[in-house]
Amino acid sequence: MTGIEWATARGMGALAEKMGIEFTEFTLERSVATMPVEGNTQPVGLLHGGAYVVLGESLGSMAANLHAGPGRLAVGVDINATHTRSATSGIVTGVCTPLHLGRSVTVHEIVVSDDQGRRCSTIRITNMIKDLPGGAS
Repeated sequence: MTGIEWATARGMGALAEKMGIEFTEFTLERSVATMPVEGNTQPVGLLHGGAYVVLGESLGSMAANLHAGPGRLAVGVDINATHTRSATSGIVTGVCTPLHLGRSVTVHEIVVSDDQGRRCSTIRITNMIKDLPGGAS
């Protein structure tokens, strides 16, 4: 099963689905997803800062779980974001790459860019990996 097949079968969760997040690439080395600006804005029409973080956490947590493998679970323990530009229309694209892939901890960086390829937000997420009770997947 490919990474994108695994991610599609697992699903991204109700919040990511409501926000319109869609995976376009998903491997251990690089994961990519898009999200529309429309429907995810703050009152003044800018993409909500929290929406950037939802996109980043969705990508980083799913990538960490792919790395964790069967019978293990990755859970977020820290996330931070620096927003450097505001998207106001179109879609944004998040590109997630691993900074550290260990047995118990992963760290991923997610760069979110607008339709013109301009960086809007840089997100870093740390996930803890633990064994599931009974080794279930």
